[in-house]
Order: sequence, then C-alpha cells, then structure tokens
Amino acid sequence: MSTITEPRTDTDAVRIDDISKVFGRGGGAVTAIDGMSVHVGEGEFLAILGASGCGKSTLLSLVAGLEDPTTGSVDVGGHRVAMMFQEAALFPWLTVGANIEIPMKVNKVPKAERRRRVAELLDLVRLTGLERKRPHELSGGMRQRVALARALAQDADVLLMDEPFGALDAMTRDILHDELERIWREKSLTIMFVTHNVREAVRLGDRVVLLSSRPGRIISEFEVEGERPRRIDSALIAEQAAAITDRLREEVSRHA
Repeated sequence: MSTITEPRTDTDAVRIDDISKVFGRGGGAVTAIDGMSVHVGEGEFLAILGASGCGKSTLLSLVAGLEDPTTGSVDVGGHRVAMMFQEAALFPWLTVGANIEIPMKVNKVPKAERRRRVAELLDLVRLTGLERKRPHELSGGMRQRVALARALAQDADVLLMDEPFGALDAMTRDILHDELERIWREKSLTIMFVTHNVREAVRLGDRVVLLSSRPGRIISEFEVEGERPRRIDSALIAEQAAAITDRLREEVSRHA
C-alpha cells in the first residue's frame, strides 16, 4: 500500500491520514475504506482510479464533510470545498441562472452581486447568453457546464468531481476535458477527480492514485508525464494508461 505520512505543510490543500470508513455494525458491517493516507498539494489535479465499489465516491464524501471517517482524519486546512457529481442534478423548474445562484442565495449574497457572479461564471464555462434557459433545453455537456458553474459559485478552493463526464459521449467529454483544464488553471483550483476511465485520468491528472478493490486502499501512485495540454489519443497518454491498466487488471484479477 502506498501512503504519505509527512506532517502537513503549507503546500497541502487536503491531507488524508490513515482513514477508515465502516458502514453498519456487527455482522452486517461493510468496510469501504481501510487505512488510506494521501496528501493533495495546492493546485494539484489528483485523479483517483479503481474498480467499482472500491470507495472512490466515499473518499470524496469524507473530504466534502458529507460523511465522517470511522477512524483517522481528513484535514482541508480551512479551504472551501465544493463537490460535483456524475449527474448535473439541476432543478428542472429553475433557469440556468437560478440554478447557479443557489449556493449564493444560501450564503445570503445580495441580489445584484449574484447577478454579476452568474454572468461571470457563465462566461467562464462558455455559456454566455443562456442564463434564462431551462435544463431541458440544454445538451448533456451544457448541463454539466452549468453544474460546474454552480460548484464554482461556492468560491471553493478545492473541487471534488465524482465521475462528472462518465455519461457523456466521447467528443463532448474531450471538449470538457479542455474546458476543465482551462478553468483549473484560471481559478488556481485543487481538484480531486474520480473516474473509472484510465485515459481520462492520465489526460487530466498531475498524479493518479489507484485504489484496491473493497476495502479501498491506495495500492499504487503514478506521476503523469508530458506537458499540457495533452491529447487523450496521444502515444504518451496511451503508454502511461496501459501501465496503469495492467496494474488495475492485476488488482481486479486478485479479487475475481
């Protein structure tokens, strides 16, 4: 198992130390994560890979504070955290602008400031002019851009993304990879990105961590080589993805 146990430094955005998460009690208890430790640096794009049921989504929920670890600790060092899911989960009766405003309303941001921020965020995700559209009028890729804008409306430093492009077609996903990378750079975000797509992880990540089958543990870490922007169909991406895929197959076979 690959772990990182150094003390927190000023360059850590997220520190996860020896966490375990158990659901249920007694004979029906299920250990989703066991003894996991990892640091995520300020501005790092960390991709998280693993077979279904390995605890990837649970890990993000722990970082987001939606769940508490059974043992161990999660420290976000005062950073603001936002989460984006596979489904856009937009309210169908609200306009695009109103969906993006929701976290600002919760935080009691004045109306004029909300409108200014909505316009700014729509420009950032390249949906200017669509503020009054309803979700059903948008493509799947556009709905995910709105969901991203809504997450960014929380003024988060750390963005957690749980397979956000998994349901999209290959071309739309490739375009959104470029857009996400642009926004990550412009906003100086730290991103933890869960995916089951190895090439997507290598295309986007500075580093890829591979989780074991349940219970989830970090079994390998891979530093991604190659300058950005990367092409998902490049030879370098293919080579690195192949090495990670081989390691993932070993893990899946071990639990077959």
